[in-house]
Amino acid sequence: MAIIITDECINCGACEPECPNNAIYEGGVEWAIADGTGVSGTYTLETGAAVAVDAQQAPVEDDYYFIVPDKCTECKGFHEEPQCAAVCPVDCCVPDPDREESEEELLARKARLHI
Repeated sequence: MAIIITDECINCGACEPECPNNAIYEGGVEWAIADGTGVSGTYTLETGAAVAVDAQQAPVEDDYYFIVPDKCTECKGFHEEPQCAAVCPVDCCVPDPDREESEEELLARKARLHI
């Protein structure tokens, strides 16, 4: 399952540089699949929409840091545990109960993002 940042976030930013997929953004900031990945061309989001990888997408959250679920791999293939959760001083980086994914699915996403 992807990791989410709860509304308990204090906007410290400790999590952002730790993400190997560049999946964490400051609240209100647009994002793109291409940010920090090796993807080119188009990418199919979990909604089924195919987007240009450099197309700017609407922020997931406006008031605090957020994680793009299409880019989150829970650090599988990089680290033993999600690095955002490891460095968060208020423990607001938690598993998203609405996105249960197997390790195989997370590793497949990692492979798609880092070609």
